[in-house]
Amino acid sequence: MNRRHAFLIVLDGVGIGALPDAVEYGDTGANTLLHVAMKCGPLDAPNLGRLGLGNIIPLPGVDAAEKPAAAFGRMAERSAGKDTTAGHWEIGGVIVEKPFPRFPGGFPGAFIRRFEERIGRRVLGNRAASGTAILDELGAEQLRTGGVIVYTSADSVFQVAAHEEAVAVEELYSICETAREMLTGDLAVARVIARPFTGGEGGFVRSKTRRDYSLPPPGHTVFEAIGREGGVVRGIGKISDIYAGRGITESMKTKDNDGGVDLLLEAMICPEVTCAFVNLNDFDTLWGHRNDPESFGRGIEAFDRRLPEILDRRSEDDLLVITADHGNDPTTPGTDHSREYVPLLLLGPGIAAGRSLGTRRTFADVAATVAHHLDIPYRSPGTPAQKR
Repeated sequence: MNRRHAFLIVLDGVGIGALPDAVEYGDTGANTLLHVAMKCGPLDAPNLGRLGLGNIIPLPGVDAAEKPAAAFGRMAERSAGKDTTAGHWEIGGVIVEKPFPRFPGGFPGAFIRRFEERIGRRVLGNRAASGTAILDELGAEQLRTGGVIVYTSADSVFQVAAHEEAVAVEELYSICETAREMLTGDLAVARVIARPFTGGEGGFVRSKTRRDYSLPPPGHTVFEAIGREGGVVRGIGKISDIYAGRGITESMKTKDNDGGVDLLLEAMICPEVTCAFVNLNDFDTLWGHRNDPESFGRGIEAFDRRLPEILDRRSEDDLLVITADHGNDPTTPGTDHSREYVPLLLLGPGIAAGRSLGTRRTFADVAATVAHHLDIPYRSPGTPAQKR
């Protein structure tokens, strides 16, 4: 295949305004970026501003550029839901037609009993809860008894938490693999998540050794198409987990946003890497879910400071995509994702700088744009930005 490259950055949870159907999800009025900019004071994000972020919607501190350096717009999600899995799958070219099952009241008792028998440990919790709050509530009991904490959220997830001194991390991974195997049919949640934690009572802290076990995408992604043509796709952060490894040639884990940027920069000078895809998860996990708009804003600014390194490393023949997978408005009463448009900033051959991309009808336009850029055969439900 040709030697062009594509680099994708997902700012996890960085939405840019409620979708028309947000009312159905309880997210009327959500606008992650705008509300973060308003709450934390004007954003100091000049590099994103120069690309055209402030041209998508007015943002305090991010002026609209007279001549944006990138093409700019926003994307609507066609998939059902507002979760990480559906958002990423759609970016990769797969639409989720039916929402993943959710269990706000906890998982069925019969299933939990079977799960306990399989893993040989007692289940604590089994309800929807904040990941940090449930550790405060049940962490000491888990450490004392050796059971495992099972909890969910408004998303389609089955999360299993255990103190590393009570349950070895590798055993926790095995427990989650068992859960993934068992959660089928009407119980087929999008992700099973291993949540190891450390510390003592009153100070339990989630470890950086989280692991996600996703359902495989129900269709073929653009990343699989790249592989069929002999290309190499490097997933950075939780990318490989989200796609259940499908289409991801190489996988590298990160501890934080800065680590993700470091690994992306490394991939950008690696000639054998055709496509590198990084998820910057701190926006979602550390600040969105914890209703911390001030830190969220500081995180946007920190990414903005790293952006010149990325732009300097990009060659004129490379495609660079900056977007998000859903919203997570930290100024709303809840702590869950929000059904929002996501921003889209594009630089690449055939994509005129300063061009308004308008409102794209699906995140799958990214997959179509990547396929067009790399000149690979791939049938996507989206439309390439180069042709519109």
